[in-house]
Amino acid sequence: MCFVKCPFCQSKLSKVVDKRPVEKRGEIRRRRECLKCSKRFTTYEVLAAVLILVIKKDGKKEPYAREKLQRGLNRALEKRPGIDKVESILDRIESRIRTKRLEKVQSQTLGKWILSELKKLDSIAYLRFASVYRTFSDPKDFKKEIETL
Repeated sequence: MCFVKCPFCQSKLSKVVDKRPVEKRGEIRRRRECLKCSKRFTTYEVLAAVLILVIKKDGKKEPYAREKLQRGLNRALEKRPGIDKVESILDRIESRIRTKRLEKVQSQTLGKWILSELKKLDSIAYLRFASVYRTFSDPKDFKKEIETL
């Protein structure tokens, strides 16, 4: 039993008749039946967001923002064939954070994880991201990075 209100009679008594994951959105779809009025309805459930702090290079802390990483990845992958992989990269990074049960993560660690993902996906996007992340100031920096690829 659960305590989801029936949209028809407002009863808090229902049972799950069917459930399945919604792959693209990371949700679980549950088909429920009210135990009072016998009507069926659907709920979608997602994991509650956990507050994760990102510790910047200067020691300042700020809340983790998926959108911020997404903008950086979109910029690195702009006009590249892997642009459709941004969401899955972000999902893998967030999965790492959850698996390690981190409440705080260094911005450098996030940067390394993103570079690792981009290195496997697209070398041009990798260089674009690395140039900003590692603050390249000279064309020689690009040459050194290309040699490591």
